Amino acid sequence: MNRKALVVIDIQNDITKHYRDIIENINSAVDWAMKQGMAVIYIKHNNLSAGTRTFKPDTKGAELVPELKIVSDHVFVKAKANALTSEAFSEFIRSGDIREFYIAGADATGCVKSTCFNMARAGYTVHVISDCVTSYDLKKLPEMFAYYADKGCEVRILAEYMKTEGKQVAKA
Repeated sequence: MNRKALVVIDIQNDITKHYRDIIENINSAVDWAMKQGMAVIYIKHNNLSAGTRTFKPDTKGAELVPELKIVSDHVFVKAKANALTSEAFSEFIRSGDIREFYIAGADATGCVKSTCFNMARAGYTVHVISDCVTSYDLKKLPEMFAYYADKGCEVRILAEYMKTEGKQVAKA
């Protein structure tokens, strides 16, 4: 079975002031993914470094933002930028034979970048939902979207994925 998943990365209270610009789109992506029968996965970052104040485990800052639509218990924690470094996440996708991913989240220049790069390098099919990704530095988004495409990821807005998937479902 070749299942698909929507992966929402690091939409946490500490992540970025810009998440509010994309939260409606992410919630629409969650609804769309559910209608498509995809797994919906949430990734949380925990900062374990002693000298930092953000993303500390068991703090309000490490929690998923209250505006985010939570539709599954598939919440995995990572301590490094690449979501695949979470053993629980990696085991979940391996055991579910999930090979195709739609990516939303923050930060385009950090955790989203590292996760997309490493997923593509590992042979997964990676789709970046560009209007569901943000960054601390919004000026870097075009550069990051070009980077993702250069590394083998498809980059489109949510509406284009919704149209494409609808046609594939209709053909089936």
